[in-house]
Amino acid sequence: MTKASDVRPYWKNFINGEWVDGSEGARIPVTDPATGLKLCEVARGTAADIDRAVAAARACFNSDEWQNMLPHERGALMFRLADELEKAADEVALVECFDNGKTLANGRGEIPLTQRYLRYYGGMADKLEGRQIPLGSGLLDYTILAPYGVSAQIVPWNGPLPVGARSIACALVTGNTVVLKSPEDSPLSLYLLAEACTRAGVPKGAVNIVCGYGAEAGAALAAHKDIDHVVFTGSVETGRSVLRAAAERIIPCVMELGGKSGGIVFPDADIDQTVESAANGIFKHAGQICSAGSRLIVHRSVYDQVVEKLIARAESLNVAPGIEGGDLGPLISERQLERVEALCRVGVEEGATLRTGGSRTKGLDGYFMAPTVFTDVRPDMIIAQDEFFGPVVVVIPFEETEEAIEIANGTDYGLAAGLYTRDLSLAHKVANRLVAGQVYVNQWWAGGVETPFGGMKRSGFGREKGQEALLGYVQTKNVGIKL
Repeated sequence: MTKASDVRPYWKNFINGEWVDGSEGARIPVTDPATGLKLCEVARGTAADIDRAVAAARACFNSDEWQNMLPHERGALMFRLADELEKAADEVALVECFDNGKTLANGRGEIPLTQRYLRYYGGMADKLEGRQIPLGSGLLDYTILAPYGVSAQIVPWNGPLPVGARSIACALVTGNTVVLKSPEDSPLSLYLLAEACTRAGVPKGAVNIVCGYGAEAGAALAAHKDIDHVVFTGSVETGRSVLRAAAERIIPCVMELGGKSGGIVFPDADIDQTVESAANGIFKHAGQICSAGSRLIVHRSVYDQVVEKLIARAESLNVAPGIEGGDLGPLISERQLERVEALCRVGVEEGATLRTGGSRTKGLDGYFMAPTVFTDVRPDMIIAQDEFFGPVVVVIPFEETEEAIEIANGTDYGLAAGLYTRDLSLAHKVANRLVAGQVYVNQWWAGGVETPFGGMKRSGFGREKGQEALLGYVQTKNVGIKL
């Protein structure tokens, strides 16, 4: 399967273990961002469909089957789900190319990553333990890690399968059930996950997946009267709306929002390795990653050298449809491409120097953006403050370490940060000062499934990935007994 025509023409929503049309019979067209042409259609979920999905999740949560499922059995369920997902590997790679714009290699890479999440959290299911608290003779006191109930999850279009699977896995192993609103721009891989859930024997209603527009299905889910918990990954603007809805009902949230992550290059850094890491940090998936390294803060003594090598690296990248194996695929939509181009024009108007890129790639259909490098950038410029969510890096010079730290911390965001140096003492000192949920030293995205991921400041709160993520899906219940 290597052609857009190999993608199924119509996909239904997954509610209570069944594949169903939208309540109003409407459909959402899904576009191939590499061509701008319609790829297929999915059932359009509405508030009524969200009601049905939440009811199914609640019924499953309250059922004897779910309440009596032992922790190790929930863990085994995740292992079976990981195994069943393997059977869909080729189709996952296909749809990730055609509805998401990923390269074929990155599309194939989604499967082992997603399986790693499922197996990692499956292995944790029977290791979530409370504690006994000594209160003296005649009293027994202990704690239980209890699930919230129905977990509402809204996942982004840039990595729907691994992001959705890790949230689902955390919810299920801790005893919650799930209603997930899939992204209308890129929903298909999550439907394949739902098919794997059926084959793996996930109880009906434990996982429900509904595709719909954010203002319709997403808003209905976040504000639903019978959800107990929200997990959201997306923009700060949408995150505010979700938080307002959750605040009305006073329910807990895990929020992973945007970023404007900066990497500091010190004079002693390995320049070739630094440039390769920085390029990967901003140009992978065409910069459509929330923790992308979109600012490079470079010591003046190596500034020109880093800039020239970074420009050469950007211009060497092959921009092409993912199915053709290009280094960079398209942006997700015309809307996103126009936004990135508009911000590039703002950068020029502000006085930054556009060294390469800055506009859509000529000669290609679809929503392709050229890898872009700006220099002569001041920290207060809009292009140094606002998130592009595209393959655009701004390079900012510095003289002293304190200045570099101030620049790195000088945005509303705090998702990720990085630094490049051979000086281990300096690395520890600077990492401690950077206001970010994760700090990468000498390799952008150093870390893994096992390492907690999340933001500070406007980049959100709560953690995903690692053991720490599970704490966002449970609440502590204390039991005191007079003997």
